[in-house]
Amino acid sequence: MNARVSHGPESNSDEIDLFALINSLWLQRWLIAGVMALLAIAAGTYALLATPYYQAQSVLKPTSLKSFDQLNLTGVYKVDRDQVLNRIGISLESYSTRYDFFQKHPELFQALEQPGVAVVQAFERLNKSAFTILKPDVKKADSLSSYVGLSFVYPEGVDGPAVVNGLVAYAVEQERARIAAEVSTLVTNRLNKLQSQIAAARIGYEADKQSKIAKLLEADSVKRANLMDELAGLRQQLKLRRQNRIMQLTEAIMIAEQLNIHKPATPSSMRDLGEQASNNLIRTEVTNQQIPLYFMGTEALGAERKALRARASDDFTDAKVGELEKQLRILRNNREVEALRHRGNDDLFLSKLAKWEEETSYLQELKPELLLLDLVDIDQPAVSPLSPIKPKKLLIVVLGLVLGLMLGVFIALVRSMMTRLKPISLTMLNPLPVEHAGHKLVQQ
Repeated sequence: MNARVSHGPESNSDEIDLFALINSLWLQRWLIAGVMALLAIAAGTYALLATPYYQAQSVLKPTSLKSFDQLNLTGVYKVDRDQVLNRIGISLESYSTRYDFFQKHPELFQALEQPGVAVVQAFERLNKSAFTILKPDVKKADSLSSYVGLSFVYPEGVDGPAVVNGLVAYAVEQERARIAAEVSTLVTNRLNKLQSQIAAARIGYEADKQSKIAKLLEADSVKRANLMDELAGLRQQLKLRRQNRIMQLTEAIMIAEQLNIHKPATPSSMRDLGEQASNNLIRTEVTNQQIPLYFMGTEALGAERKALRARASDDFTDAKVGELEKQLRILRNNREVEALRHRGNDDLFLSKLAKWEEETSYLQELKPELLLLDLVDIDQPAVSPLSPIKPKKLLIVVLGLVLGLMLGVFIALVRSMMTRLKPISLTMLNPLPVEHAGHKLVQQ
């Protein structure tokens, strides 16, 4: 009987404890409400007294193609819109760009200065926490265009939009100057190359001209020497022919004197003359159509021999001598060599010089800085925000209420446990006899 009575309360102890817990919390509801109110007031006070922070941001997008068209048409530098936007984003993210802007515009950051904090340390803190680069997420395919942005979180008292817009303009100007310097370097290198090509072409042309003149003169010299040799040989041949003729004439004169032929005669006339002078007959058998030379007679043969011996030159006897002398006279002056030597402006004869000089003139007049007016489009300039991003006053008050509720419930639970432990401790100090205890347990 006692065991059944003792087991009954144990089976309902959870319900009794839960109801007792809820009842205990209800009895201490004003304590919980007080703790909640206290923490809510503390949170509200912090929200009102905390320094508000604002956010300003600017978004840049690629500019139109026409902004880089004229520069790309030069053929010196190729500009890509997305590449320029990416380079400006890298410049905005660069520590050196931000620090240079920080040093050149200290008036924009005076509100961030703190006593005992160096300027470099203040910038380090600002650079790590205040600036954020905005860019599309490469994992998401729903981005319709590329962009680069700069976000700046700043406390009250700082002109955030001026900082953002100034830093963006400074980065764009730095990139414009960097691209202009690259274009100027490429243009200078191209101009140097063109000048080297022009100088080399002129030197090469002069060398070719001198080589051509030398070849022409050498060819004339060789031809002149050949003609002189041919003329000397021809004259020697004519002289030998004349000497042979004189010897033939001398021999014929001797024969004619022996035959007593002083006047030109023929074989038939010699036969008739013999018949008249004597009865002796002279018979000549003619086996050749050409009459022997001695029939010319001593007078004619002697006259011809005398003329041949008195001849000073045999050139007139052969027309080829005159032709050779004509060619030698022509070779005295090479008109092509004279024309090459008397050229007033050799540049007119360089085929590529006009094109190179045209390109040189174009590059010298090129102004890269005037071709880089719009590197990017500012899709969203930074403006003053209407409300701060932190502290979030309502959220802080709600968190204060929640923490107050939790703290109040915890305090109430601790008090309830302390209250329940006191009778148990008194019972342990004044123990009852066993039979009285069992009787009291049955009553309960």
